[in-house]
Amino acid sequence: MIDSKRATATGEWGRPPGGASHFRAPIGTSFKHEHLPAILADGMQDGFFEVHAENYMGAGGPPHRALAAIREHYPLSVHGVCMSIGAPGELNAAHLARFREVVRRYEPTLVSEHLAWSSHGGTSFNDLLPLPYTKATLDKVCEHIDQVQNTIQRPILLENPSTYVAFASSTMSETDFIRAIAQRTGCGLLLDLNNVFVSATNHGFSAEAYLAEFPLEPVGEIHLAGHSEQRDDENALLLIDSHDRAIADPVWELYRDLTARIGPRPTLIEWDSSLPNWPVLQAQALKAHRVMAKHRLSLGQGVSRAA
Repeated sequence: MIDSKRATATGEWGRPPGGASHFRAPIGTSFKHEHLPAILADGMQDGFFEVHAENYMGAGGPPHRALAAIREHYPLSVHGVCMSIGAPGELNAAHLARFREVVRRYEPTLVSEHLAWSSHGGTSFNDLLPLPYTKATLDKVCEHIDQVQNTIQRPILLENPSTYVAFASSTMSETDFIRAIAQRTGCGLLLDLNNVFVSATNHGFSAEAYLAEFPLEPVGEIHLAGHSEQRDDENALLLIDSHDRAIADPVWELYRDLTARIGPRPTLIEWDSSLPNWPVLQAQALKAHRVMAKHRLSLGQGVSRAA
């Protein structure tokens, strides 16, 4: 069995030993087949690409040929969306086996999944649903993460959710729940700043206060994405984690503040629908690169690395 507490969840990039000021974390984007020619012609220096594992669980064909072409030139991050780690039942053994095969086949630098559930009683739902933060749920989530990590023989990163409802039965805060998971399983964390902002707006809490309580030391990757705005039945603002537009200014501000606080971490620009031309997505990645470059020396200048 893997000793995930001694392994690294951040892959070959790792984290800077002793706060080394030369550490360079990469910037990545979601990989979409429509962008393949443009990426091969004008990609990203020192970049990486992230794919959803479920899109590559078949044996072969055009999706695999396109991803193999990218893998020749860039590191990969494999992001699962259907593992249903937060479900009360057992993990789907067939899905986990297919997930393991994708990881084995493409040897990604990072592997991640969501703190959410999306299946119950053999039925899968087209959404990432929230869970109550209780001891019973914590035990089940940790059991599932241990199972995934032992199956793929490496640690994963667990992503904080974007939520639209909360459970009255919760006995822990989300940040305490996530901290306990990381401590018990040795998994790393994927900190999605758009998810933080969406949830904070929807539930009326401070995104900054949430990040002040978040366990930052295990963070091996940061996600940035765009969100859309709706109105609920009471005409209150409701944000949707839609991944279909440019990153909003308040999310960029959270990223600037976080990077100044903890230094560079691998950062991924998510854009999954209403796809722009490659130069638009590339420009978002370059903007993140400029933020990171500004604070690259911070770890060597005594900036606090909160845990």
